[in-house]
Amino acid sequence: MTGSTIDGNIVASVIKSRVKKDVENMKSKGLLIPSLATILVGNDPASAIYVKNKQKAAADVGISTKDHKMASNISQKELIELIMKLNNDPDVHGILVQLPLPEAINEANVINTISPSKDVDGLTQTNAGMLFNGRATLVPCTPLGIMQLLDYYKIELESIDAIVLNRSNLVGKPLAILLLQRNASVMVCHSKSKNLVDKIKSAELIVTAVGSRKRFALNSSMVKDGAIIIDVGISRLMGRPVGDVEDFESMKEKASWITPVPGGVGPMTIAMLLSNTMLAASQTTANTQPNMTKV
Repeated sequence: MTGSTIDGNIVASVIKSRVKKDVENMKSKGLLIPSLATILVGNDPASAIYVKNKQKAAADVGISTKDHKMASNISQKELIELIMKLNNDPDVHGILVQLPLPEAINEANVINTISPSKDVDGLTQTNAGMLFNGRATLVPCTPLGIMQLLDYYKIELESIDAIVLNRSNLVGKPLAILLLQRNASVMVCHSKSKNLVDKIKSAELIVTAVGSRKRFALNSSMVKDGAIIIDVGISRLMGRPVGDVEDFESMKEKASWITPVPGGVGPMTIAMLLSNTMLAASQTTANTQPNMTKV
């Protein structure tokens, strides 16, 4: 058998087109212009590229951005004061703090300063709790993007045995909850899990989000025939971006569905950020109700 490729670029394009139409509709009615505030602390090149890409994607669909570049020695107090100012700015509808932050700053304290209604990354304790209770509006972008991919390709999740190789607040935990809400049976594994290969071999859906080839690589001998492989990992090998899957072509021969790296989950993360920003903006007016969560 040869598996089918799950193309994140195609699905992301569909979502971006819908966001763009909703933005144009909102503007044409004279309601407001959706706006995303980005905060970048320090001079990390990778983080700077991520923020730039998010700002460009926002501009492409008509969402305005407010760029805040802060010195690496900014104090936690100063950073929190900036976020509180943005919370109170009616012209800002989404706030994104690019992670990681410098070690001297407590990320949890900073993230939880963001107003839940403007938390387009879905990481505040309030939004995490809403997700846990099945009532979330703003959901973390990468897990939400994965669910959109599975839905677009009509991959049935009910009663499926799934394994998530990640336990972070950004990916693993929220994704596990989303899968449980769709009646999948979910196992979450991590660096301390025992008999990991045996656990992986038992899964019908494998979501791998380790992001370090030095620590972990998923190869075709570790998965059962017909497994669905969602590769969220991203690292660099000999100067090129790679995922957690060791050999895409050999894995494709074993899997029923598989995401490539790049071009799989990555484009969906930005697309869902735009969708969340539009959704946050729509909450400020009762005159528009965009449907940004289905493709």
